Amino acid sequence: MRVLVWHVHGSWQTSFVAGPDEYLIPVVPDRGPDGRGRARTWTWPASAREVAPADLRDAEPDVVVLQRPHELELLERWTGLRAGVDVPAVYVEHNTPAGPAATTRHPLADRSDIPVAHVTAFNALMWDCGRAPTTVVDHGVHDPGPLWTGERERVAAVVNEPVRRGRVAGTDLLLHAAERVPVEVYGMGVLGLADLAPALAGHLHDDVPQAQMHARLAGARAYLHPFRWTSLGLALVEAMTIGMPVLALATTAAPEAVPPSAGVVSSDPDVLVSAARRWLHDPEEARAHGRAARAHALEHFGLDRFLSDWQVLLKEVVR
Repeated sequence: MRVLVWHVHGSWQTSFVAGPDEYLIPVVPDRGPDGRGRARTWTWPASAREVAPADLRDAEPDVVVLQRPHELELLERWTGLRAGVDVPAVYVEHNTPAGPAATTRHPLADRSDIPVAHVTAFNALMWDCGRAPTTVVDHGVHDPGPLWTGERERVAAVVNEPVRRGRVAGTDLLLHAAERVPVEVYGMGVLGLADLAPALAGHLHDDVPQAQMHARLAGARAYLHPFRWTSLGLALVEAMTIGMPVLALATTAAPEAVPPSAGVVSSDPDVLVSAARRWLHDPEEARAHGRAARAHALEHFGLDRFLSDWQVLLKEVVR
């Protein structure tokens, strides 16, 4: 199949384009949000090819994978095709509702011709999707191998744009932890944290390519997931896959994604800090949790299962 899909979430899309299809990735001259083209900090196969808006109609996509509401309008303006009418479509919902929990209507709630694929069962539970058919395709990630060594007595976190996203991303909780245990942070736009917590200066790693980030994360003793209200972070799943013991807030999908053997999940940030201190002084306990985390991630978030689920869904929609 020829699958038209915008580059929105690089980690998720890195797994998605590993499938057997041809992936048409819109690209605009300035590589802005509506046409980023191929990833620059992830490795994508040649089957994910860039296509300018003017060439999309001639590319004849078999199915469109939407990820943002305005892509419905973009598709029609760029190609003359209406999603769900002229070309089959699936809408991937990556996020928890931004409005009131449990009562926010999904943008596609009044349409029955475009199924909504949630990335977690929690998201499917919380969104009011109305008439839209819904399904859940859990995340899947590449296996970089059991990289964890934990030689650095630090706790690592991956948070994109932590200053702008604030409480939603748990930035205040991250800073709270950094006052009590050594912390290092990876992600886009993390350098601004130095103004909020001078102790983090020298331990902020901005926009590191994925493969390099995995290798760096593996040297930290543990992984911290401070997010209050977001979909299940792929960085958390990737940290488990490389064998890191994890500390996570008991919010959204994290309690299901992280079993007790893999780490500590709590709604009390001080419980997470206490566990971090214990692991910093007991690397063998950290190692045991990390092994369990990797085994769980490989079983539940493997790439083969993810790609198989997507093949079933795309073929159903096209048929």
